[in-house]
Amino acid sequence: MSSAPRYLAATGNPHKLAELEEILAPAGIRLVVPAAVGWDAEVEEDAPTLEGNARKKAEAGLAASGLPTLADDTGLFVDALDGAPGVRSARYAGEAQDAAANCAKLLRALDGVPEAGRTAAFRCVIALADPGDGVRTFEGIVRGVILDAPRGEGGFGYDPLFVPDGETRSFAEMPAGEKHEISHRGRALARLQEYVASHA
Repeated sequence: MSSAPRYLAATGNPHKLAELEEILAPAGIRLVVPAAVGWDAEVEEDAPTLEGNARKKAEAGLAASGLPTLADDTGLFVDALDGAPGVRSARYAGEAQDAAANCAKLLRALDGVPEAGRTAAFRCVIALADPGDGVRTFEGIVRGVILDAPRGEGGFGYDPLFVPDGETRSFAEMPAGEKHEISHRGRALARLQEYVASHA
């Protein structure tokens, strides 16, 4: 596998890194963690869009390592909350990025909203910064509904609260492989893989 493509993963989130590796490994894409290149992966995510933040992180990783770099920015956009938490999803309840606190705040915000009004979309933008090809982005979207209480032990972030359309299980109740097949991140990475394969 020494000839497999190597990309720096511009994230310090172990859950996100694990999902990236699980989804990309079957395609022969190897990820390099930031610590391996002496980078802390700390980038201020102050752009107003997922695409802007993903681009910023990918460009920072490329500058720090010289390696082609993948970065992910993901948000949960709830219709009844005018798109909140949106681009601030990871920090919805504060800068600590506490998933349980984020979920609790979301449930409070939707208290009393009936199921028909709890529609939402998970969006993921993957940015690829390449030394010779600039920055390209790949987006994945999945729609669903927000539960009134967490369900399931898998996944991370808002997964225990999100049931994708066509399913009765939350993302946290699905085996990882099933989730990746239909998730926002899985869909974005499928587009990335198509691009990488066509430019091999």
